[in-house]
Amino acid sequence: MSEIIQIKTISEIHRFLNVEKPLHPLISVCKHNPYMNLETTNIKVSFDFYIISLKSDIKGSINYGRNTYDFEEGTMLFSAPGQVFNITGEPIIDIKGWTLFIHPELLSKSNLHQAIQQYNFFSYDANEALHISDKEKVVLTEFVSNIKNEISQNLDRHSQDLIIYNIGSILKYSERFYDRQFLTRTNKNKDFISQFEWYLKNYFNSEKIATNGMPTTEQCGKALNMSGHYLSDLLKLETGKTIKEHIHLRLIDKAKYKLLNSTISVKSLAYDLGFEYPQYFSRLFKNKTGMSPSEYRNLN
Repeated sequence: MSEIIQIKTISEIHRFLNVEKPLHPLISVCKHNPYMNLETTNIKVSFDFYIISLKSDIKGSINYGRNTYDFEEGTMLFSAPGQVFNITGEPIIDIKGWTLFIHPELLSKSNLHQAIQQYNFFSYDANEALHISDKEKVVLTEFVSNIKNEISQNLDRHSQDLIIYNIGSILKYSERFYDRQFLTRTNKNKDFISQFEWYLKNYFNSEKIATNGMPTTEQCGKALNMSGHYLSDLLKLETGKTIKEHIHLRLIDKAKYKLLNSTISVKSLAYDLGFEYPQYFSRLFKNKTGMSPSEYRNLN
């Protein structure tokens, strides 16, 4: 297994890519393809910063996680710090696009420091990339141009706020465009929802719930061949509920049935539903129903 190259700073990524020195120590904009100057493309790289890219007309590919990015016209890539890329194959050449490198320290004193972690698309898989229209591309590229202009001139007391404002705008618009992408795939999404409901039904009717506890977000996504975050966002948009909320609903339904149709103790029921500590089950049940398991049983 090849060693993973760790890139920790914006200056290091510029040296790694064989491009000129960055204009700002914590953020950089690379136009066109930043990887085209690499002497080799059979490498694994991990970056300690956020990456947002708009790419098109690429020859070659980038592997990320289990998947491969084969960029089409107007494809967006989002990567959080610590994620590993495997750049392989022929030299990657594109004629359009940009890449934004953002060090977390840039955001450390702003609201965006926490807010950026709420954007699940930084954890999406490659086959869940955002495909944007020409009009959407213009919108996002304008914010990137604003950032480029800010870091190309002398910094003043407004620079930091304006840079962060434009980053935040890119994220907000990307979220909107992802919502649009979800909505344009409604029929396919309904198929995924049906598969998800079938998966949960089978899981809760098997011994897995007692042995392994509630399924995780990533387990649910893997069962449908997608990332857990992507599935959760899809469900949220289509049903108003996240994966976790769907799991809790299924669990409470099963608990209610057991409470009303058996003499099992609340403690034993908690263990059967995968809880290591019965009080956690009772707390969740009361949170979802407004009453304890015993109260529910006695009232019905």
